[in-house]
Amino acid sequence: MTRMSTSALALLGFAVLALAAGPAAADPVADAKAYVEQVSKPNPPWDGPTSGPKAAENKTLVYVSTDQRNGGARGVGEGVEEAAGKLGWTVRILDGQGSVSARSSALAQAIASKPDAIILGAIDAAEQASAVEEAAKQGITVIGWHAYAKAGPHDSMPIFTNITTDPMEVAKAAASYAVAESNGTAGAVIFTDSVYEIAVAKANAMADIIKACSGCKMLELVDTPLADASTRMPPLTTALLQRYGDQWTYALSINDLTFDFMAPSLAAAGIAGDGNPRNISAGDGSGAAFQRIQQEEYQIGTVAEPLRLHGWQIVDEANRAFAGEKDSGYVAPAHLFLPSNVDKDGGPKGIYDPENGYTDAYLKIWGAAAG
Repeated sequence: MTRMSTSALALLGFAVLALAAGPAAADPVADAKAYVEQVSKPNPPWDGPTSGPKAAENKTLVYVSTDQRNGGARGVGEGVEEAAGKLGWTVRILDGQGSVSARSSALAQAIASKPDAIILGAIDAAEQASAVEEAAKQGITVIGWHAYAKAGPHDSMPIFTNITTDPMEVAKAAASYAVAESNGTAGAVIFTDSVYEIAVAKANAMADIIKACSGCKMLELVDTPLADASTRMPPLTTALLQRYGDQWTYALSINDLTFDFMAPSLAAAGIAGDGNPRNISAGDGSGAAFQRIQQEEYQIGTVAEPLRLHGWQIVDEANRAFAGEKDSGYVAPAHLFLPSNVDKDGGPKGIYDPENGYTDAYLKIWGAAAG
């Protein structure tokens, strides 16, 4: 038997110790920085569908918005109108006005008008399950935008598909930036609205990332209605500043709307626009949010939704449904806007509009003219 040298035995011993120790421990801060770098890059060329049915004729869509004060829901509806106009389709927009009763009334009105399709514009599908079932019974195609917490068809309700970026990736991008920019010392308050399944899922995912960072502090998860942001956020901001003081270094929200009404209270407390708390949204990407980020005034980031693209995708998915085909399965990638990259991909216009040729791709699929 060959005897091993002392050096060989030492190397073997180190190898055994390494195997016993298992894989290297995760580094939440390094992981967060790598992910932020990935999701803040300019958009790659179009990676969505390039084939599908030619455009149907003479279709009518009703877009029911959860609340036209919400820039995300409003922006998607505008995208639907633009894309459907290229096909000569009729679009009607109804405003759910931020309340359950008004959303129910708008959906009842939409169903009564007997359109070819109804779009749930950030209306929670579970909240309006009976209306969804009734629409389907009457042969109306139902499509969601932010209607539940995943992209694609619903598991049990008759919803053809739901358009959204991956909510978990959106949440990961927002919370990762807080971890990365703070070098693992963020003290976070997270704002959500439990009326919406997708909002709860995003908030919980953000909280998990903060908790996984040993040097970070998860201060509080605040459940407050988006519809009441204008009246609730000013006093709530003041109360949180009093409660946490300098510990509160990052505010994470499921929607930019939260930050529309924080600035006066922060300014009144003597906090500069680029001071703490640093505001980051895992939300829609409103025009006001882009302006705040450009000016570095009370918001430093938003994981914006490509609202116009989503409107075009909704029209494409409706056309696939009318043709008896499956949904496209396309999910737009999450994209984090910061002061360092807000001059690209639509940022100067105050929107997230990927510079990847998606309108030309959809027009080619539909056999529609670009004019």
